[in-house]
Amino acid sequence: MTTLRPVILVAEDEPAIRRFLRTSLESQGLEVEEAPTGREALTLAGNRRADVMILDLGLPDMDGVEVIRALRAWSAMPVIVLSARSQETDKIAALDAGADDYVVKPFATGELVARVKAAIRRAARPDEGQGPLQAGELVIDLEARRVLRGGGEVKLTPTEYRLLAALVRHPGRVLTQRTLLTEVWGPGYVERPHYLRIFMANLRRKLERDPARPRHLLTETGVGYRFDAS
Repeated sequence: MTTLRPVILVAEDEPAIRRFLRTSLESQGLEVEEAPTGREALTLAGNRRADVMILDLGLPDMDGVEVIRALRAWSAMPVIVLSARSQETDKIAALDAGADDYVVKPFATGELVARVKAAIRRAARPDEGQGPLQAGELVIDLEARRVLRGGGEVKLTPTEYRLLAALVRHPGRVLTQRTLLTEVWGPGYVERPHYLRIFMANLRRKLERDPARPRHLLTETGVGYRFDAS
């Protein structure tokens, strides 16, 4: 029986980087499609199955953030931005547009491959309602609205639970402060990031074995937070 290999769509205008990415990804058993422009990337994404898009923001015909917005109009395909733009404003713009992750050039090949594989696993994970999520000693059951740590139930306030649920629904994905504030508190609270700091500290005290060195509730400095289920 033939096993279909995951397909990675690389949207990058630099031929040398495309070649390097193809070699690195194919060595991991992944299939690669290449697109040197944003429009070609969107066409390929629509014409054939792809599991993950690796996207450069500096494409010659359109900005990568525009590509993300156009893709998100009809597809939930994971998008990993791979860009030389390292400013927090660039990261936030891409993530708010719908990117799942952001890697800055120059990059470590092993880290990028690991993030690609994590995105593939996330996309294949059953949706909410298909069972609890286990992360180390944590068990989070969104359907039953229960959180267990080491077998014992953890009591969360309604706001703490909404914040945790927002992160757990997108495990591994970076969610910006604006996204979390809007989802948990509402659009009138996007200028109050201190709310996030307070409630994340509370969640870490209740859920992390070492709140000062969290394993699951991770900060992306200046950008937002992610839930790591590994």
